[in-house]
Amino acid sequence: MNFLKKATFTLKNSLYSEGVGVKTSEQMSAAISLWESLYRDNSKLSLASAIAAETARLTTLELKSKVSGSCRADFLDKQYQNLLSDVRNITELACATGGVVLKPYVSNGEIKVATIKAENFIPTEFNESGDIVGAAFLERYYSGKKVYTRVEQHSQKNGEYIIRSTAYVGEDEKELGKQISLSDTIWKDITPLVSMSGITKPLFSYFKMPMTNCIDSSSPLGISVFARATGLIADCEEQYRRLLWEFESGERALYVDQSAMRRDDTGNCVVPDRRLYRLLNSGDDTLFADWSPTFREESILNGLNEILRRIEFNSALAYGTLSDVQNVDRTAEEIKVSKQRSYAHICEIQKSLRTALVNLLSAMDALCDLYGLEKGGEYNVSFSFDDGVVAEKREEFDERLKLLEFGVIEPWEIRVWYLGEDENTAKEKLLGKTVPGGEEEA
Repeated sequence: MNFLKKATFTLKNSLYSEGVGVKTSEQMSAAISLWESLYRDNSKLSLASAIAAETARLTTLELKSKVSGSCRADFLDKQYQNLLSDVRNITELACATGGVVLKPYVSNGEIKVATIKAENFIPTEFNESGDIVGAAFLERYYSGKKVYTRVEQHSQKNGEYIIRSTAYVGEDEKELGKQISLSDTIWKDITPLVSMSGITKPLFSYFKMPMTNCIDSSSPLGISVFARATGLIADCEEQYRRLLWEFESGERALYVDQSAMRRDDTGNCVVPDRRLYRLLNSGDDTLFADWSPTFREESILNGLNEILRRIEFNSALAYGTLSDVQNVDRTAEEIKVSKQRSYAHICEIQKSLRTALVNLLSAMDALCDLYGLEKGGEYNVSFSFDDGVVAEKREEFDERLKLLEFGVIEPWEIRVWYLGEDENTAKEKLLGKTVPGGEEEA
């Protein structure tokens, strides 16, 4: 049997026939495949992966989070910290393809968290707020010529939370194949149907990129951080190839008349180094001619830099993240504005990550009750993100303090802006109250 692996595959028609209510449009499926391909592309620039990696780095820079408040909280925190150790990689995957699912499960008395990538996750139901409340998760492995697929569907009906797992086998990656028993696969220990009462929230958490979905506005899925720059990325790769060709085609060389070259036993010219010597048949007394062309790298580099700047703008990165800001006539104010735009973008992603982690803990807490892992107890979760992404935040903070001093704004408004709390939480904190099971800022 080959090793277990997950693969990108589109099985919408087969899933429909199996009664799975797929909520992913053709446009979104195609876009996710494109983003995944660009992210995995091993081109010389690898811009898509660079954008996703840098956005993830800025988002998770010095992220600290802790669960506290009870014995249950201590148990949850132990499992939670294992996830946080990999949070940058998880965030990078979410940035690349618009989002990932964090799905907790119990193994040997511990709670582990699986990261489900966008191509292996299909929303099946979402509420009026656009939150995903039902989903199907796809997993595959290969054995010889056979392809085994497991579909795990989460749904809620008549107050029951239902998890249904079905297995399929076939020889075509584009199809599910025929349904078989889970006992005939590596998933033989998984219960085919589980129905639970008292579960009001999904037992998974969707970490979604917060930008408006420009591919399908009706879709609950997020979009890649480089979704608006895919065409520019292709242009940039082409311009970079021009630059490499400019240097390759313009290498110094010495053109030598064939009559000046030594010949082998078969009469062919012996060329010492084909990069330095090139043959010619001048037909006159010219035996040697130097080739030293003038390079046009400056104009090509300027064009490359302009494309990189446009990619930075469309990906909400500050000027200079990818481009050489020194080579462009940019004012200090323009650079400052680009940093502020990038900072606002990162803050939105941090809020989305915070929400995903809070929802994940809620699912983990529910698993504790279901499996009797730890006695009950309230918990609070704190978050601390590095605020050094851009220095201008301190200036904005000082400005808000002045507004507070003159009575223009209220103290709770500063908490909402700076700590990301909602209005009620901010007001309660100022009154010295706490909210069990809620979140608070470190």
